[in-house]
Amino acid sequence: MNSSCFFQLRPLGFRFLTVLLVLVHTAMATVGVFAGPRDASSEWWSFRAPRRVALPAVLGADWPRNPIDRFVLARLEAERIGPSSPAPPRTLVRRAFLDLTGLPPTPREVDAFLADTQPDAFERLVDSLLDSPRHGERWARHWLDVARYADSQGGEVDLPREMWVYRDWVIDAFNRDMPADEFITGQLAGDLLPEATDQHHIATGFLRCGVYDKLKGNGDNEVARLETVFDRVNTTGSVFLGMTLACAQCHDHKYDPISIEEYYRLYAIFNDVDDVHLGLPSKAHLARYKAVRQQIEALRKERSEYEKKNKGEAGRWETNLSPEERVKLSPEAQAALLVGREIRDEEQRRAVMAAFWNQDPGHLQRGELIARLEDDEPERVLAPVTYQRATPRTTRVFERGDIHSPGKEVDPAVPAVFAQPSGLGGRMTRLDLARWLVRPDHPLTARVLVNRIWQRYFGQGLVRTENDFGTRGSRPTHPELLDYLARRLVDGGWSLKRLHREIVTSATYRQSSRVRDDLVKADSENLLLGRQERLRLEAESIRDVVLAASGLLSTKIGGPSVFPPQPGGIMSGRATPFQWAVSDGEDRYRRGMYTHFWRLTPHPFLRTFDAPESMTSCTRRYRSNTPLQALTLLNGPSFVEAAEGLARRVVALAESGDSSRIRFAFEICVARPPREEEVRLLAELLAERRKEFRSSPELARKFLGGAAVDVVERASWTAVCRALLNLDEVITRG
Repeated sequence: MNSSCFFQLRPLGFRFLTVLLVLVHTAMATVGVFAGPRDASSEWWSFRAPRRVALPAVLGADWPRNPIDRFVLARLEAERIGPSSPAPPRTLVRRAFLDLTGLPPTPREVDAFLADTQPDAFERLVDSLLDSPRHGERWARHWLDVARYADSQGGEVDLPREMWVYRDWVIDAFNRDMPADEFITGQLAGDLLPEATDQHHIATGFLRCGVYDKLKGNGDNEVARLETVFDRVNTTGSVFLGMTLACAQCHDHKYDPISIEEYYRLYAIFNDVDDVHLGLPSKAHLARYKAVRQQIEALRKERSEYEKKNKGEAGRWETNLSPEERVKLSPEAQAALLVGREIRDEEQRRAVMAAFWNQDPGHLQRGELIARLEDDEPERVLAPVTYQRATPRTTRVFERGDIHSPGKEVDPAVPAVFAQPSGLGGRMTRLDLARWLVRPDHPLTARVLVNRIWQRYFGQGLVRTENDFGTRGSRPTHPELLDYLARRLVDGGWSLKRLHREIVTSATYRQSSRVRDDLVKADSENLLLGRQERLRLEAESIRDVVLAASGLLSTKIGGPSVFPPQPGGIMSGRATPFQWAVSDGEDRYRRGMYTHFWRLTPHPFLRTFDAPESMTSCTRRYRSNTPLQALTLLNGPSFVEAAEGLARRVVALAESGDSSRIRFAFEICVARPPREEEVRLLAELLAERRKEFRSSPELARKFLGGAAVDVVERASWTAVCRALLNLDEVITRG
């Protein structure tokens, strides 16, 4: 075919293709694939308020321990499936410790639970774990995932920032069982609350956790600011609404009833924010700060009383001033003294009194004490927080999401598919938005929160698409149970600990995680909850569990992030150079959640075990299985050090044989005694290593990284402990 024929036919081909695409699009829209935003009406299940539901009738009435079990058993019975037997007591106690505190039980705590024969033994154990300060650390880590927490700004520059103040606020909130509605309101609008305190301002660090890349738009600060507003809108949609609001940033949402104009009405709420820093004493210095402030205030009050008592002496001092003394005064005081006392203005009177007090010994002494105390005040940290602007910004719809193409001006509002806020006194603010989100009849907030907590306990939520409650997301596997839990949360004063307790004390939670052939055939994904799930621990918990077994773990709570050992060279590729100076003392062994998280160069262990990048909100951590994970657990500096720590504990057992020591170490690691075959294998490993190290003590010293007392024995047991700490059972919640 010659070129002229090709160019004559090509328009016909394009026209045919265009017609074909239109027909396909029309057909797909008919079945809902490209359904526009208004096709998904408020009839969608998640856009209706949770209902109060009656408990279903079940045949196996002796199995349920609380209402949760009734809903689960009803579904199982409908499919003619029975629930699994309860988990063994040792498995159950370890599961509860790991889920509620992120740390394993000690052998003594396991034995205490096994010795408790009271029928409510497990319930009392759960109560004690919920009261533990470790509970706040454990569940704060989950929240920090959705809050996209990091210790640096991100972007190419990736500067550090003091976000740990917000992290500590979250830990404290969970430990105090702060009602979830108050928890949400503080983070979105703490600065707008009446009589807002420092803690309310710190809570707004939630909005500041996102990436701030000042190089966006070639260094244009306004472009960088606009990007943070997009982040806050999208994060709000993901965290509180469980919706993909970001889809409406450039066009009407293809599936859910959110138009681009409604997106920018939400954007307008966050556009009225200024990012500032609040100077605060660190948590570690707070007690001293309060004591110093009390002393300063007492001295200031005493000085004020001294001034009232002695101000009459100023006239006598002025009368007796010699010419030489006048010349030494400030120019303002000298000029004021030339004016008669009766006709001096306020500024002149202040200048004369200041000169008088500057030579009064009693006043000077009190001033020096105050200045000394102020110099002794603890160093303050600059906590990133938000404030509402006095003058609102104008918000326009960005055509196709392009900030350089502003269109129609819009006012703050929430999407029309939901019931609108009531009682607004004017322009809608973040406080109005927060109060709207926690309304008892809000269809999404409580459901999304409950579903995310359920997901942590069972590996997946009742709604499997935990980040998408919209029309393209999964329907709940147990819709009545989801509504029951959402209503229980709201009606119970938004108490999260009460929710945790109800879930963990249920028969559903207590089931064995052993795989059953009948369940594999009938419900391969365990959607019906016929058993528990075996779940590999998150990155931070893996390190915590290993450090706890070694006896090295620090129980210190809060404070600046720390720098545990990491391989060399990680920081060398940064555009902005920073040193990873390994922390000393107990900070070297802090819990994983306190490890300093650089967005550009995160600690490699965290990324190896699937910790989020913290660029956007992470509502679910996925679990990979790679050879690098096994190598890290075997050879990572922290894990070798932990094995040495565990070996020291084992060797320190007085008058114990190898078998007793193996059993002791095994139970520390997995909360159960080893089987005889396991004891035999570990004893063989110990004998091999002893033989090797006895023949070459230098090898033992090299293995331990230096000299040690009884180096052969210590090195041999370290090898055994490395094997123990690499068991899959150690890093798995059964």
